Order: sequence, then C-alpha cells, then structure tokens
Amino acid sequence: MALDTTTDDLRYPVGQFVAVPTTPDVRRNAIADIAALPQKIRAAVSSLTDRQLDTPYRPGGWTVRQLVHHVADSHMNGFIRVRLALTEPHPTIKPYDENAWSTLPDMRLPIDVSLGILDGLHRRWAELYAPMSDAEFARTFVHPAHGQTFTLDEHLQNYAWHSRHHVAHITALRAREGW
Repeated sequence: MALDTTTDDLRYPVGQFVAVPTTPDVRRNAIADIAALPQKIRAAVSSLTDRQLDTPYRPGGWTVRQLVHHVADSHMNGFIRVRLALTEPHPTIKPYDENAWSTLPDMRLPIDVSLGILDGLHRRWAELYAPMSDAEFARTFVHPAHGQTFTLDEHLQNYAWHSRHHVAHITALRAREGW
C-alpha cells in the first residue's frame, strides 16, 4: 500500500481529534495512551542522528527535535490544566503560542532533556487520572483561545490523541525516509 503524502495526511497522520462518548473503556484506553507516550516517543526517535532530528516531519512543519520539545511543553501545560480543574471551580486556563515557543533557544537542546520530562510527567499524569471519579472527569476549564469550556474527559481524550498524533509524525517520517 502506497503512503499518502498529501499535506493533510502528513499533518494529521492519525486523523484530526474527535472526542467520542465517554465509557470506562474509552477512559482506560486514553489513560493507557498517556502512560505509554514516553516509551513510544523514545522508540520513535531511537537512533536518529542530529541531522535526522533536525528534519521537518512535513514541508513547513516542525523538526523532529522541535516535536519532541513541543510534546513536553504541551503536556506540561495539559497536566497543569487538569490540576487547575480539579482544584478550582471552572478555571480559565492560560493559552500559549506553541509556534512562538518552538522558536525559543531551548528547542535546540538534546531531546533527552524533554524525554526525561515526559518520563516523570506522564507517570504522574496517568497516576492522577487513574482513580478519578465521574464527577472529577466532568469538571471543566475555560480555554479562552478557543472560546470553549472543556471537561476533563474531553481533555484526556485530546491529550491521548495528541500523544499518538506526534509519535505518528515521527514514525511516518521515518517510514517515508527509510530511516
């Protein structure tokens, strides 16, 4: 089967995010995706050279190195959003400009820095999610950049997707390049 390399397919290798009705299995699978991200992203970047790490995953896209650092940035923000929603009534979260963050000097650091962050962060995040009650998953926060209120159920699904999404960027690039 030939790989489809249209811009949308390169941008969304696992499809765009769509929340599904929550069931115990949906939650369990999403928490498993959160817990598995550090190992999966490590496997995806295993043995890549600096040249390969500095290759964009698609035309006009971030490099693999930027992706790894972005996942750490995004997931740190995501983890804090969960904690805010669990401890404050309907908080408004602080959005950030991920494209601007991708140009900051720390994006040139070795990826092991962000892989280490992801190891600890995802262990804590999965542990935080695992015992949550239905009432806790129903808690909300406001995302002013989207003008929307999100439940922690939606947030969990989104970050499980985000984990699969960026690992797939790297593995699809490796497959296309024969790495």
